[in-house]
Amino acid sequence: MILTLSSKNVRNTVFSNEYGQAVFVSDTPFRFGMRTTTINRHKASPGAQGYFAVVGQIDWHLWGSSIFKIGGSELDSNVFLPRHGFFGKKRTFTGPDGRHYRWDMYNRVVVLSLDDYSCTEIARYHRATLGIIGKKRKAYLEVAPQAAHMLDLVILSFIYVEKLRMNKE
Repeated sequence: MILTLSSKNVRNTVFSNEYGQAVFVSDTPFRFGMRTTTINRHKASPGAQGYFAVVGQIDWHLWGSSIFKIGGSELDSNVFLPRHGFFGKKRTFTGPDGRHYRWDMYNRVVVLSLDDYSCTEIARYHRATLGIIGKKRKAYLEVAPQAAHMLDLVILSFIYVEKLRMNKE
């Protein structure tokens, strides 16, 4: 699945599918102090155009760990997505299927893979290009079909790790 981002700011963007339909929306209203990103997912309802339902929230803290709010639970970012690796450029979590996943933050992209011997790639972020060399394109998140059961969690954790990567850049 290809999810195109409407903006390079992952905290304020629309994730659209191949048909241009909004699937997820992330929104972070401007305010001084702690900011909260709310992630909504498009839900189809019988006989209607559809509506958006809250998937989760991220309370961004300047000092200390950020807080994830998922399904009525509050999780500390260092517990939910603990850092690993020499420079802390890896973040791991356990999916709803009990498998372990790892986000790797490289210089220009983030990649989600299974955190096992296979290292199967689950999702990869592709940054926007201006079209100076090659074709112009918007940023997009490529998600493998085997992640369909936890797409909400992939989007929520992607927004967090991409924001961390952008801050370091």
